Parts: sequence; structure tokens; C-alpha cells
Amino acid sequence: MNNKIKSFINKLSEPKIFKNIIYTVGIMFVSFLIFQAGMFVGLYKSSFRHDWDDNFFRNFGPRNNGRMIGGDIQDNFPNAHGAIGKIIKIEFPTMIIADKDNTEKVILITDDTEIRQMRQERTFDDLKIGTYVVVIGSPNNQGQIEARLLRIIPNSIDSIVPNTNSPIIPTTSSNNTLKQ
Repeated sequence: MNNKIKSFINKLSEPKIFKNIIYTVGIMFVSFLIFQAGMFVGLYKSSFRHDWDDNFFRNFGPRNNGRMIGGDIQDNFPNAHGAIGKIIKIEFPTMIIADKDNTEKVILITDDTEIRQMRQERTFDDLKIGTYVVVIGSPNNQGQIEARLLRIIPNSIDSIVPNTNSPIIPTTSSNNTLKQ
């Protein structure tokens, strides 16, 4: 029995077999690392989504009874990557904007946030309650929008976003004049 074990160990220590064992163990180790990396990324994505969902209703208001049946689906989803509206509250580094769909969005201003009015750069001190702004950024896991660009616009959203609920829609006639 002892001789069988010694011969097995001697056979394993041969260069060709030993090299194959090392390669096999190395491939298994690398596969394990790749699998763990995939699990880590998946866990991060799911925790972000879970945290974002927890804060959805607090930050964006309820959807239509939580259902997306019928109607224009695009109208039922809020824009999580930006906002257009009037500033209603400022507490550095955050501010709250009343968005065009009557929801309040929390905007997080960072040192990297670019604040502009037309072509001029502005500062956080130039922002006042009642100022209309357009914010472009990305959502964080608290449901806030981390602003990358904040642009001060004229004092009306209607000059930027047309009112689609208008009962009178102008049309052109054959002599290119507008009818109502």
C-alpha cells in the first residue's frame, strides 16, 4: 500500500502532469475570480436599484396607481436624469425644483456642477428661489439628481416646453396663413 502511494506521488511530480495540475488549478482560480466579480457588480446594481426605488415616491411622486396600463408610457415615467422647473427651496448643497409635471425633485450641487446662464458662467449664489432652471445629471441611490449642468433660463417654462394641452392648434391653409 505504501508503494502505491509513493508511486502515485512520484507520478504526480513528473513535469508534464504537475504542469497540467497547476494550469487546471490556475484556470479554476481565475474562473472563480471572474464569477465573484460578476456577483459583486450584480449586487451593487441591485442595491442601487433598491435604494432608488425606496426613495422614488418621496422624490418623484406616485405613478398612476403604480400601473403602466394604456396611455402614453413616456408620460407616466418621470425624468430621473434631469429637471426643468422653478427653484422652490435652496439649502446648499441641495435645492428643490418644482418640475414641469408638478413633482418636486431634489437636486444635489457638487463642486463639479457647471452653472450657466446663456454663455456666462454663474455660481451657486446666483440661484434664487423662483428662478427657472434646466438641470442635467444622474440619479444617486437616495433618489436625488446629482447635477452636472445647471442652466438658468428665462422666467417661464412655456418658452422652453410648449404647452401640448392647448385647445387651439394652428394649421396652415393653401395661402400659408394661420387658421384657428
